[in-house]
Amino acid sequence: MEDTSKKWLVLGILALAQFMVVLDVSIVNVALASIERTLSFSVTNLQWIISAYTLSFGGFLLLGGRAADLFGRRKVFLAGITGFTLFSFLVGISQTDWQLIVLRALQGMSAAFMSPSALSIVLTTFKEGEMRNRALSVWGAVAAGGATAGLVVGGLLTHYLGWRWNFFINVPVGLLVIFFTWRFVPQHLPSERSKSLDLRGAVLVTSGLMLFVYTLTNANTWGWVSFNTLALAAISISLLISFLVNEIRVKDPLMPLSVFKIGSILGANLTQLPVAASLFSMFFFVSLYVQNILGYTPLQAGLSFLPISLIIGVSAVCAPNLIKKIGYKPILVVAPILISIALFWLAHIPLEGGRFWFDVFPGQALMALGMGFTIVSLTIAATTGIPARESGLASGLLSTSQQIGGALGLAILSSVAASTTSGFIALHPLPSEHMEAVVRGFQEALYTGSFFALLAAEAAYFLIKPAVMNGEVHASPPVV
Repeated sequence: MEDTSKKWLVLGILALAQFMVVLDVSIVNVALASIERTLSFSVTNLQWIISAYTLSFGGFLLLGGRAADLFGRRKVFLAGITGFTLFSFLVGISQTDWQLIVLRALQGMSAAFMSPSALSIVLTTFKEGEMRNRALSVWGAVAAGGATAGLVVGGLLTHYLGWRWNFFINVPVGLLVIFFTWRFVPQHLPSERSKSLDLRGAVLVTSGLMLFVYTLTNANTWGWVSFNTLALAAISISLLISFLVNEIRVKDPLMPLSVFKIGSILGANLTQLPVAASLFSMFFFVSLYVQNILGYTPLQAGLSFLPISLIIGVSAVCAPNLIKKIGYKPILVVAPILISIALFWLAHIPLEGGRFWFDVFPGQALMALGMGFTIVSLTIAATTGIPARESGLASGLLSTSQQIGGALGLAILSSVAASTTSGFIALHPLPSEHMEAVVRGFQEALYTGSFFALLAAEAAYFLIKPAVMNGEVHASPPVV
């Protein structure tokens, strides 16, 4: 097999694995009601089907990325995909609510070792330049499209085969990925001689991030200024500060702070935070709107997101050619503005539904266009200039920014929606007006998401360094 063809085959194998990881964040959303009935979940515990996965995934990403650099990328990737496949099967045969929650957490931990090691293999397989940009456009399309595809696939599997197949589907796919990885992905020797993993730093950052995301997830229930929220937030921040102090002092840090001096890695990660926060608002609140207001079934709701996947794929494929001409910085200034406009359009969803193609689809389409260009450009900006020995760390950082940004955004947006709805009900207590109160909550949350996207554009303008393409520096246009 020709060297170029083999590289694209390796990308296909790794992209399939990444698709599984992203898919599992959203695929269970439409199956929650079925799981609740089968395993007798309480309303309080039901959210942990999703939260257990995302908490564990976000918390272990830095550790997974650094382990790939120290112990070999393929080795860590195979360990992650094997665990992910095994725990997917065990989740599918769960018989109790807590059994499923614990196994979902273990599934998320496996994904945290699998995802950054896969991206680091892509980075070391393709040299910087046009070919890597095209490879990352495929990666970005998979990452962005997986979330929407999860709603479609989840609806189909739950409707026709039952909720357990949302997890069983990972088993044959995972086994294929393991086989083809052994067969075609070359062995990667560790990038650094030292095998000393900063365990103290790993414990501090993992526990700090997990506690931070846990606090954000529950703050709306506890109250943002309650003792639980403030105390746990203070503890999580203290853990993260201790992690930074540890990284300065330790000989072989988990996250060498010098990495933030390379290229645009700092700017890309700080841009990723509000981008993720804005993206979560569309998926979460629009999904609720089409089901609760437009009366869509879970399957119909999933299918309504299908055009988004197609548009994301097209824009992601087109992104490398545009990046080649103007660099990634102008795109990272303009594309989030498209996302902001899209959310502003969606914020006008009416109580009297029935006009999906006018009220919802235009905003979805523009959002998808902005998503494809943003995610590909962010991935390229965050990994350009990164030495091979730190490619796993860079991959883990970008994924961590996405998870933390999404968790923070969804917590804030849910609080905005809930407080708006409660305030409207207090002034309009008639039961006939409660549905209008819910829609007003959705609207305010989407307005807030639009503001987050504008913050991302500003962050990109001030923090992303101009890209050097074909020997020419391409600066960003002025923000109007």
